[in-house]
Amino acid sequence: MSKPNVSFYNLAWRWHFYAGLFVAPFMILLALTGIIYLFKPQLDPLLYRELMVVEAGHHRQGADTLLANVRQAYPQGQVGQYLPPVSAERSAQFVVHDGGRELNVFVDPYSGQVLGEQDGKQNLQAIARALHGELMVGTVGDRLVELAAGWGIVLVVSGLYLWWPRGRSSAGVLWPRFSARGRLLWRDLHAVTGFWGSALLLLMLLSGMTWTGLWGKQYADLWNRFPAAMWNDVPKSDKEARDLNSAHRQTVPWAMENTPMPVSGAHAEHAGHHMMDHAPAAPQVSLQQVEDVATLRKVEPGYSITLPTSADGVFTIAVFADDPRNDATLHVDQYTGQVLADVRWQDYSPVARATELGVMLHEGKMFGPLNQLVILLVCLMILLGSVSGLVMWWKRKPAGGLGVPPLRHDLPRWKTAVAVMLVLGLAFPLVGLSMVVMWGVDSLVVRQRALARA
Repeated sequence: MSKPNVSFYNLAWRWHFYAGLFVAPFMILLALTGIIYLFKPQLDPLLYRELMVVEAGHHRQGADTLLANVRQAYPQGQVGQYLPPVSAERSAQFVVHDGGRELNVFVDPYSGQVLGEQDGKQNLQAIARALHGELMVGTVGDRLVELAAGWGIVLVVSGLYLWWPRGRSSAGVLWPRFSARGRLLWRDLHAVTGFWGSALLLLMLLSGMTWTGLWGKQYADLWNRFPAAMWNDVPKSDKEARDLNSAHRQTVPWAMENTPMPVSGAHAEHAGHHMMDHAPAAPQVSLQQVEDVATLRKVEPGYSITLPTSADGVFTIAVFADDPRNDATLHVDQYTGQVLADVRWQDYSPVARATELGVMLHEGKMFGPLNQLVILLVCLMILLGSVSGLVMWWKRKPAGGLGVPPLRHDLPRWKTAVAVMLVLGLAFPLVGLSMVVMWGVDSLVVRQRALARA
C-alpha cells in the first residue's frame, strides 16, 4: 500500500474515532425512540384501545355536540384542537389545555360520550417523539440532536473512506468474515453494516435534519417559498404556522412551517378587533361548519382542526398525510367561514416536495408496512453499527486512556480530507463550529503529549 494512502487513512480514522465516540450514544437513543414512534399507527390502537376504538354506529353526532360535551366535562379547560374520527371504528379526539396540562380527550362520535383522557405529553409516543427531537430538554437538546446528526453525516463519509476495499477480497468488505473471532468480527460487522446502510443512513440523517431548530429552520426559510398571491392578499399576522407544531405533536406539514398565519375578520365589522390581540376568540363560525369545509374540499381523513385562540386568529385545517401528495393546510376566517388560504402538494416547490417525501420515508409512512420494515432495518443497522463501534473501542482502549489513533504528520493527501471537512462544516454550521473546537482540543492534546515526551 502506498504511503500517502496510509497517512490520509490515518487522519480519516482519527476523525471517525472522535465523531463515533460522541455520536454513538445519540444514535442508540435515536434508533430506539425512532422504532417506538415508527410503529405508532399499530401501537396506539393496541395500547389505548378503550379510548381510540369504538363500535361503528349509524349516525354520527355533529362536531358542535361533541365539542359541547367536552366543554361540559372540562369547564375550566380550553379546547385547542379537534381531530375528527379517521374511520368508522375510531373515536374523535380533542386536545384540551386544562390547569397547565395538555390532555388528549377521546369522544365516542356516535353516542357523544367522553371516553377518557390521556396526558398529551406523558404518553409513550409523545415521550418517544420529544426524546427523538430534543432529548426532552428543549432547545439545548434540539441543538445536541442536530449536532449528532451532522456528525453522523461526517461519520458515514469518513467511514466509507475507511471501508474502501483497496484491493482486498470481498470478505470483510461486502459480508463479514464469520470465521473471525473477537475484535475482527466486530470490525467486520461494523464496516459491512455501515457500507450497506450508508445510503439509507444518509437519507435518514438529512431528512431528520430538516426538523432541527437551527439548520432545519434556515433550510425551510431558504426553500419554502410560496407566491404571495396564494394568500389572496389576506392580512397576515406575525405568527408562523410552525407555532402550531411542538416537540411532541406535529400539526402542519413541514413545507408549511415558515408560512404566515392569516388574520380573521379584517374585512368584517370586527376590523376594530384585531387591534386587541389579547382579546379571546369568539368565533361566529361553528366547528361543524369548519369540518364541512374540509369535507367539501376533500381533505384527506386524519386531519386536525386547530381552533383560534385570539380575536384575529383563524381555524386551521391541516393534514400531514402519510402520502405527502395528500397534504393540505387551510386557514378559515373565524367570523365569515371564508377560506383565507388553501395550500396543497401541487403548490410546494420541487425542493419542498423532495423534503416532504424524505420526511415521510423517514417516518416510515410512504408505502405502509413495507416502508416501516425498511426503516426498522435501518434502525437495527444503526444500533449494530453503534454498539459494534463501541465494543471495538472498548476492546482496544488502553487502561486509563481514550485510545485515540496516533496522528502522523506526513500527509500528502490531506487537502482532499480538509476540502471534504470544509464542505460538511459549511453545509452544517453547528458541525463546522464544533470541528474548530475539536481541532483546538486535538492540537492541545498532541502538543501536551509532545511536551511530555520532551
